Amino acid sequence: MKRKLHSIIFEAETPSGKTFDIILLTMIVASVVVVSLESVVSLRRDYLHIFQALEWSFTILFTIEYFIRIYSSQKPLRYIFSFFGIIDFLAIIPTYLSLFVLGSQYLLVIRVFRLLRIARIFRLTRFVNEGQVLSKALRASLTKITVFLGVVLMMVIVVGALMYVIEGRQSGYTSIPMSIYWAIVTLTTVGFGDITPVTPLGQLLASCLMIMGYGIIAVPTGIVSVELSRADKLDSTSRVCPNCHKEGHSSDAKYCDNCGYELHAKEETTVPNQ
Repeated sequence: MKRKLHSIIFEAETPSGKTFDIILLTMIVASVVVVSLESVVSLRRDYLHIFQALEWSFTILFTIEYFIRIYSSQKPLRYIFSFFGIIDFLAIIPTYLSLFVLGSQYLLVIRVFRLLRIARIFRLTRFVNEGQVLSKALRASLTKITVFLGVVLMMVIVVGALMYVIEGRQSGYTSIPMSIYWAIVTLTTVGFGDITPVTPLGQLLASCLMIMGYGIIAVPTGIVSVELSRADKLDSTSRVCPNCHKEGHSSDAKYCDNCGYELHAKEETTVPNQ
């Protein structure tokens, strides 16, 4: 029973899993629509009881789904503390908090996380592989981008300190942190204009930083593009490991590439003879 439930709830490669995903997606969209309409003052005044009844209905259904996910997991704690496990919990807790905490209606913003369930529809289409490719590329680029951001941080600190010395307090550079803020705004080409250099040397330094900003923008793009090209060559599906809940394995994989657990075989659909 656990294996069957896991296949239906966590997998999207089977007919039953696809059906479950479509139903769940419809409920999530409907729930978000109800929460959005409830925020309209005129609608809330006239249809508050209807909105509350619908929201409690959705919350109860999502709660049942949450506990079924826990039950069908080989390692329940891993699911509970996984990313989507936390999202599933946050999707239902605000409604229950409203019974005990005054003013908890402000926590309704947490329900926006239910929109992440829309991503499950990608498991039903060819977009699933593209989403996994992007995820792998970002993870592979993390180290390089971290080093790049470290260099950028050192650059804005140095330039900010120079501008503090060159321009001084009379030009609005009242401290080194304020000058670093200006350097970040300038390097990212945002240019709020609340602080501007007035001396020729300061304007020259600012011009160099602006030009440098255009070149720096292309660096992380190139890093991610290279990793995207590499990850795009990998053939993966939306199969979820029952043990560690890692999603995305090769279509012919028999074991999880993260924990080595044996993956469940996909259900095959048979077409009756005509």
